[in-house]
Amino acid sequence: MPIYQMVCIAAHFPKYEHIKGLVKQTVEHVLDEGGVVRTINSWGTRSLPQRMRRHGNYHEIADYWTMHFDTAPRTLRSLNKLMRQDPRVIRWTVLKLGSRPEDIAKEGALALRGHNVDSLDI
Repeated sequence: MPIYQMVCIAAHFPKYEHIKGLVKQTVEHVLDEGGVVRTINSWGTRSLPQRMRRHGNYHEIADYWTMHFDTAPRTLRSLNKLMRQDPRVIRWTVLKLGSRPEDIAKEGALALRGHNVDSLDI
């Protein structure tokens, strides 16, 4: 299964139950289709670089979050459909990080080559 990273910009609400519901729905969709969720990170509430319109509403601030996951390509298509229809989602993008965990580990090792490993904060 390919490994993906999704970055999502969600509409900001005063209570965080909306963002919690969106994240839970997204995670459950991946898990129900046989995928694996590796990490979920919140980047917090931020001002948007420009006013954005989605589902007939204008947004100036939003909640940013990311998710690393493994899933089949057909599940990715259904996840994109789910995100497109959800009124809490302003924008999202999915990046393919690699086809196997070994591919990502090799890229990380190549990035470290030539650096003094003792000076890195790992």
